[in-house]
Amino acid sequence: MLGEYPIRGRRAAEISASVERAVADGALAPGQLLPPMRELAQRLDVNPNTVAAAYRTLRERGVIETAGRRGSRVRPKPATTAREQIRVDVPPGVRDVSDGNPDTALLPSLAEAFTAAATVADARPVLYGDEPLEPELARRARADLDRDGVPGGPVAVASGSLDAIERVLTAHLRPGDAVAVEDPGWGSMLDLVPALGLRLVPVGVDDDGPLPAGVERALREGARALVVTDRAQNPTGAAVSAARAAELRTVLAAHPDVLLIEDDHGHGIVDLPLHPLAGAVRHWAFVRSVAKAYGPDLRLAVLTGDAVTLDRVRGRQRLGPGWVSRLVQRAVAGLWASGAGDARAVAASYGERRDALIAALAERGVAAHGRSGMNVWIPVPDETGAVARLLHAGWAVAPGARFRLTAPPAIRLTVSRLRPEEIQAVAEVVAGAVGAGPVRSYA
Repeated sequence: MLGEYPIRGRRAAEISASVERAVADGALAPGQLLPPMRELAQRLDVNPNTVAAAYRTLRERGVIETAGRRGSRVRPKPATTAREQIRVDVPPGVRDVSDGNPDTALLPSLAEAFTAAATVADARPVLYGDEPLEPELARRARADLDRDGVPGGPVAVASGSLDAIERVLTAHLRPGDAVAVEDPGWGSMLDLVPALGLRLVPVGVDDDGPLPAGVERALREGARALVVTDRAQNPTGAAVSAARAAELRTVLAAHPDVLLIEDDHGHGIVDLPLHPLAGAVRHWAFVRSVAKAYGPDLRLAVLTGDAVTLDRVRGRQRLGPGWVSRLVQRAVAGLWASGAGDARAVAASYGERRDALIAALAERGVAAHGRSGMNVWIPVPDETGAVARLLHAGWAVAPGARFRLTAPPAIRLTVSRLRPEEIQAVAEVVAGAVGAGPVRSYA
């Protein structure tokens, strides 16, 4: 059953670590069946309860899954094998349109904001026990949220969107709970949920956001949380429309105990209005990062939510990192105050490239999606073949497998650094690689 790989250990921690190393090294393949607990206990000469504890730890870490009498097996996408590893190695001379990064030419200069923030820090250093939140950042963040119709609530700061989402999930859920996620969706999110010992429940997406019927089905079947990307959804570019938001709020009203998390990482790079769902349920959180507008290395996101959720998040944060650097918070507040990063110009720049590529593909019989943000999602009949043919033609795109659970095959192409004169060329090679003909919708 396990080939030549021996699971070793006398204690539960040693056994679970042995299995986890084997999965990470590829010695235990995704989907591979593990021995029954009693059988492994006999082989290792340990108590079956020790093996049971090891398997429980592996389930909570998202490494294995158990299906009753069918036994335990390595997850199809174990947490120890991150989706970021499902990528194309870009050889020299190949144009990389796979990485999802913003156009650095559209990022504002940080020098003046950090110089001003450091000057304040020199005069008034932040010490242990000081307030974790920069007042000016909180004031500006709350004012922006109010303008966008996000319900009132306390503000906290996390080290990016994923950090904020993880903190909210762990504030309410326990290992084994189910989380409804977009499919296709953000690869890091699809890694994070099982890494926390939670179960993924896929919900289909179209250009207007999560499909209400899919959300209803997931919640009816017991999902305890729902994660929604409001705009610039990765990888499809979906944006929740006003009509879709109304439908989703109706669905959520029938499930008031579900935890709702909204990710508005596209803030500052999109020109579509926000239609928040926040407040439709008792416990909710709304997350807004600065990575796409000001640069991923800032590692800062603001979040708001109901009082219970924010109190739990801030309390746990105090026991860990304590706070996000007040120096960084002050610099971001300065960027906001100065108007750095023209959201309309940035959105227009990405939109022009995105729309031009989608139109060029349509002229060649290839359907593509990209309502907002910096990515175009292209359904294909053969994902592996399309990626390989494009690489051979000099273009590296992201395999759709990084973003899918049950959704059909596709590829993701990032337009942020695509030059206007390259649009027709890349459309031509994509059409040749995927073949002009009907393919299934990504939803």
